[in-house]
Amino acid sequence: MLEWMVDAPTGARHGSSIIDQIGNTPLLRLRAVTADLPPGVEVWAKAEWFNPGGSVKDRPALRMVQEAEASGQLTRDRVLIDSTSGNTGVAYAMIGAALGYRVKLVMPANVSAERKAIVRAYGAELVESDPLEGSDGAIRLVRKLVADDPDHYFYPDQYSNDANWRAHYDTTGGEIIEQTEGRVTHFVAGLGTTGTFTGVGRRLKDFNPAIELVAVGPADELEVIEGLKHLETAIVPAIYDAGLADRPFPVTANAAWQMTRRLAREEGLFVGFSSGAAVHAAIEVAKELDEGVVVTLLPDGGVKYLSLGLWK
Repeated sequence: MLEWMVDAPTGARHGSSIIDQIGNTPLLRLRAVTADLPPGVEVWAKAEWFNPGGSVKDRPALRMVQEAEASGQLTRDRVLIDSTSGNTGVAYAMIGAALGYRVKLVMPANVSAERKAIVRAYGAELVESDPLEGSDGAIRLVRKLVADDPDHYFYPDQYSNDANWRAHYDTTGGEIIEQTEGRVTHFVAGLGTTGTFTGVGRRLKDFNPAIELVAVGPADELEVIEGLKHLETAIVPAIYDAGLADRPFPVTANAAWQMTRRLAREEGLFVGFSSGAAVHAAIEVAKELDEGVVVTLLPDGGVKYLSLGLWK
């Protein structure tokens, strides 16, 4: 039921380190969940859990670390610290372990047990913030920790660091153009730190201004979708380009969950809930077309969410 498109020059990925495996993820065509679409409409999904840390966040985490090393902001004497709901934290922890840096992460206490266990397995220190305050509470706490001891920490601040979106401009966006042979007409992605949407969106618009960019978020502040922010009621990331999206696409938690189940059972893609939200929106956009190539992005796999019990 799937077609694969991989990086044409290299195919399989090779490298001397685990971080050399970041990027060049496959683009998969969705067929079962798009069976009712017109023949001239295609929906493709970028499988970001193929990154070694299991998510799209490996890309910006690596870029932020590399730029901090080059500038001298990150040294062996400092602890890398940031707030995260999970995936960026896993990426920091993995990269820190591979490169020999200490990592400290602030996560809401109610993130899944799997994410806490993974970052600890890599040797990272975990600080839990108020679960009722969500990702914004984690941001406020990490800022306080850094302000109290600024010389002890390197704080990349994924929500404000331009290396976040530049990583996607230079890698993810270019891969989508290459893998679709330039045929992409629509890009649909969720808003969390907004780095993926901003970086890929800018790269695609530079390639072809006619490509439509669709920004996916929770329908309101009460619709909780792991990995996505309701920007209207949240701390808006400094890197977010508010004028970039051609249209917003609000999604309910139930719609995201139903599509997440369908992807596992009909396409064999076991993904996280933000992936379900993105695919739901991509298919709804595709239904409006007579022809086109709609590309969306699957930020992570579903393994980190098993303890939430939603598949029972």
